[in-house]
Amino acid sequence: MAVLPIRDRVGNTLVDFRFLAEKDLGQVPMPASLVVATYANAVLMIFDSWRKQWELPGGRREPGETARQTAVRELREETGIDLPSLTFAGVAEFVLARPKRRELLAVYQVHLELMPRLTVNEEALAFRWWPPSELLSHDMSPLDAEIARRVVHFRPPHS
Repeated sequence: MAVLPIRDRVGNTLVDFRFLAEKDLGQVPMPASLVVATYANAVLMIFDSWRKQWELPGGRREPGETARQTAVRELREETGIDLPSLTFAGVAEFVLARPKRRELLAVYQVHLELMPRLTVNEEALAFRWWPPSELLSHDMSPLDAEIARRVVHFRPPHS
């Protein structure tokens, strides 16, 4: 695992990742959620049509949604995987460059027992199963890769 903080090519910075129980979130605003989906020791990455990079499925909360509902919806919209039973993994803290702001994102995880049928769409142009032990390609988000590595390699007990 990398030493934090780490920065991507556009100046966004992952400053922290905290493992905690979902019940401990309280009223902390979480404007977005990410999902670390694993199958056979690899993490599902999508090629984002807008950012033109490999990253974790996820996205912005819609009005009235919880962080969990956002994760479930984004996973379904971006991959075709419809699983309401995600496990909360922790919180990623970012300093984002455009516009400059600090955000906390909820991170969920799911281990898939069977290879899912993935659906290419206008958000996700392609999919790849990335083993976290592999080096990053130039077109992979180093921030999302680091979050995936931390979730896959360290799973503390929590409720």
